Amino acid sequence: MAKFPVINLEKLNGERAATMDLIKDACENWGFFEVLNHGIPYDFMDRVESLTKEHYKKCMEQRFKELVASKALEGLQAEVTDMDWESTFYLRHLPESNMAEIPDLTDEYRKVMKEFALKLEKLAEELLDLFCENLGLEKGYLKKAFYGAKGPTFGTKVSNYPPCPTPDKIKGLRAHTDAGGIILLFQDPQVGGLQLLKDGEWVDVPPLRHSIVINLGDQLEVITNGKSKSVEHRVIAQTDGARMSIASFYNPGSDAVIYPAPALAKEPRFEAMKAREATAPTATA
Repeated sequence: MAKFPVINLEKLNGERAATMDLIKDACENWGFFEVLNHGIPYDFMDRVESLTKEHYKKCMEQRFKELVASKALEGLQAEVTDMDWESTFYLRHLPESNMAEIPDLTDEYRKVMKEFALKLEKLAEELLDLFCENLGLEKGYLKKAFYGAKGPTFGTKVSNYPPCPTPDKIKGLRAHTDAGGIILLFQDPQVGGLQLLKDGEWVDVPPLRHSIVINLGDQLEVITNGKSKSVEHRVIAQTDGARMSIASFYNPGSDAVIYPAPALAKEPRFEAMKAREATAPTATA
């Protein structure tokens, strides 16, 4: 089995051709990769992690324990297939923010997450342009393809996966693909569990401090006429350690029309569709 792709974006300066080849291979053959030296300061990421874990402990941990008790999930005898072992909330950034409406967030946490979203939005658009370069598309094509009347949609799902006593009976997150465009995941640097399906086998996405995990959604696969892969992935619950997951979805606007780029569509593999016809981007890793 090939090694999971970890790409140092700093090497775009000096080793551009080799780095672009790594990105191309990851998009075509994995649908996932991790990036380092991505432009988001590592000390800032440490602050995001600290505040997220603090918020979970203070505001969400007890609620999750009560949910587990109410649904009798502690001593499961049979596999559960209709829910996931996760505690989560969703922040919307574009086209309009819902940050002020989310209860229990401190002013500091709101400010930091707003800044984090801006940094991730910039990284998403930089990556889309790198994809354009690899695909032979004009710079900015993919960003434009995501635009509806109000631009792209962009939001963040903040999840915690607490220790699970019966990980063989319930998934942290059931297997799925993501419906949208490009997903940027800041995952726990110590506790693993995220897996992707490659060549019929489940492959671990390794926890790596200060990395951002990138995965590609169904609609990006359509726009690239299948040259970029949207792959099935899941989260395995762990018996030890709570896993943090902050997944940000940079997706086409709800009224954007999604179709293969003409330059890539000599033999179109997909029909045009409205972005809103796809499943809402609430799954993650």
